[in-house]
Order: sequence, then C-alpha cells, then structure tokens
Amino acid sequence: MESPRLLDAGEAALVAEFGTTVDPAVHDRVLALDDALRAAPPEGLRETVPTYRSLMIHYDPLVLDRDDLAARVRALAEKPASARAGAALWTLPCCYDPACAEDIGAVAQATGLSVERVAALHAGAEYRVYMYGFAPGFAYLGGLPAELAVSRRATPRPPHPANALLIGGGLAAVGTFPMPTGWYVIGRTPERLYAPHRPDPFPVAVGDTLRFEPIDAATFADLERRAASGEIVAQRREAA
Repeated sequence: MESPRLLDAGEAALVAEFGTTVDPAVHDRVLALDDALRAAPPEGLRETVPTYRSLMIHYDPLVLDRDDLAARVRALAEKPASARAGAALWTLPCCYDPACAEDIGAVAQATGLSVERVAALHAGAEYRVYMYGFAPGFAYLGGLPAELAVSRRATPRPPHPANALLIGGGLAAVGTFPMPTGWYVIGRTPERLYAPHRPDPFPVAVGDTLRFEPIDAATFADLERRAASGEIVAQRREAA
C-alpha cells in the first residue's frame, strides 16, 4: 500500500496526504489513520483533523519527535482501511421551496434543468460527510450528482440563512451560520449540525452518510420551531 505524503505544517503539525481526489477509498485511509492515532495516541499528540484527502496531526515538538511521529504514521498507514466503525446514516428534512432555496432558480438556469429536477437530483443522492471546517458545524460533503456540478460564483452572494444547503465547485455542504458565500443556496434544513447547548454539539460525525428528505414550507416551519427548542428532527440509524 502506498505511503502517504508527509508535509510539515509549521513546527507543530504534520499532514499525512493520501491522494488528490474526492474519493471514499482515499477518505477511508484518512479516517483509518485518525482512528488508529486516537486509539493509541503517542505522548505529545494534541489533535487530529481529518479532511477530504489528508489528516492534519497537531503535536508538541518538545514532547514528540517529528521523525518518530512520521515513522508511526507510515507504519499505521500500511494497514488496510475500511469504513469507520459506527458510522451512521442520517436523513435530514430539507425544504426546497424558493423561500428556503434562494438560488435554486440560478442553478436551474446554469444547468438547463428545471427547478423541480434540481431539487429531485439533490434529494435523490447520498452524501458522505468528509470534513468539518470554515465554521463550527459547516459540513463538507461528497456525492453531489454530476448534473449539479456548477462552478462557484465569481463573486460572493450576500449572507445565506442558517442551516442552508449549498452546492458549488462540484461539492455540496451544509452551512450553519449566516455568512457571504460563493456557493449556491438550493435548500434549507431545520436540523442543526452545530448545537452548542446539546451534550454533543456535533451530532453528525465525519464519515457519516446524509440523505435529504424533501418537506414543504409548512412542515419546515414546524420542524424549525422544534429544532430551535433543542429537539433533533433528523432521523439517525446505523449504516449498513
């Protein structure tokens, strides 16, 4: 098995890079290394951060020698990777009504599809959660249908609503906080992927799978009220 490329990120972080594509097999290797380091962390390991194709490993260089860490990473990376144990399949309610999908018309125009077809394609796919980043709970996904692979905007649009479903650059994401973005807003879920008042602020884990279930505006309003009170309105089950 090919060893990962190791890159120094300053004096206190090492990046193990397994590929250059958005690929479940590459991501499985990232998560396998993450799991192995978490199961038996060497003294001086501070934090690990999985991404689409690499694992960033933060460490204390006064405690953990860089070359010793690199040797351990190479040895662990030689072991076969498999899907993360305990991964879950989530079904998130999603409203594609124009009031919640401000940019779905623009995506329809860019792709030559109808608005209804854009929503159906997005809701019919299955997505892997590859990483969190950019903002708390901002989930980067893979699995977007090729028909929806529009480029990102040339200039950012005004802040999107909280919990927006985003697409851009061939990827999908779930936003958490309103902010300007170069992605397109094609729906909104009432579920919170970041809820600091809950015991587990991040209910969806990296490596989990997401599906989106279309709901109408009235159902969205009802679920939004329930989610705002702390209820988890998404459905979770163990992945097969």
